[in-house]
Amino acid sequence: MAEAIEHTVREFISENFLFRADAKISDGQSLLETGVIDSTGVLELIAFLEQTYGITVADEEIVPENLDSISNMTSYLATKLAAA
Repeated sequence: MAEAIEHTVREFISENFLFRADAKISDGQSLLETGVIDSTGVLELIAFLEQTYGITVADEEIVPENLDSISNMTSYLATKLAAA
């Protein structure tokens, strides 16, 4: 399950935020610190996650520990989906 989540999240980020064909991002790399996404990008990402996975991301869950890297998002989503 985590592998499928990681793939889907990486694909969304690549298609929507990495505008160079040769751009790569590692699983643990901070999306905010590297400038891959900004505050508007975080909102787009949350909308994607909610629509794709049928979840609601609560305001208190919008923290770097959950959303700042592909690894963090994968762990967050796996936990959230398992609890649902």
